[in-house]
Amino acid sequence: MAEARIPAETRTEFGKGAARRTRRAGRIPAVLYGHGTDPQHLSLPELEFKRIVREQGRNAVITLDISGTPQLALTKTVVQHPIRPYIEHVDLLVIRRGEKVVVEVQVIIVGDPVPDALVSQDLNTIEVEADVSSIPDHVEVSIEGLEIGTQVLAGQVVLPEGTTLRTDPEALVVQVAPSSADSSSAADETTTDADEAPAAESSDS
Repeated sequence: MAEARIPAETRTEFGKGAARRTRRAGRIPAVLYGHGTDPQHLSLPELEFKRIVREQGRNAVITLDISGTPQLALTKTVVQHPIRPYIEHVDLLVIRRGEKVVVEVQVIIVGDPVPDALVSQDLNTIEVEADVSSIPDHVEVSIEGLEIGTQVLAGQVVLPEGTTLRTDPEALVVQVAPSSADSSSAADETTTDADEAPAAESSDS
């Protein structure tokens, strides 16, 4: 994962009105915390931060320039406005080089199963522990050629070297089931068999 630098300004005004003024100025309200330090209220340049998140993903590692003092930080939470296209708030975690952090990474499915199969993804993210310098942007689960009835558990997901799983290894990530059409046909056959059984009993009696 690449590391980006971004200037950060200290905020001295708080509340909804102050946050709106910050956003009107093209900046995003943010809070930096962790490692036993007092929370720092900051503002980040909106366009630069959006570019970093777009390039690095949800776990972007950033070097903040706070009044000339560099501070390594991990993007922990990005709160997007539910309707309008802007970021309302960002939480940043103080990190140090060489330490490991626990993060959620996206699970991406690649490949195609056997014909007439329906793929269901139960987990869109899994929790992993990784060095701050090598946090994976995502992990891939290949379903190429998987047979109907196959399940992929979290413990079967291939992780990058140096990354360890924190999600329950028995958690279901992906399963391959019959398509809805096949399921309907099987249900129809079962119903037909059930309807015919009483008729056969009546003729015997």
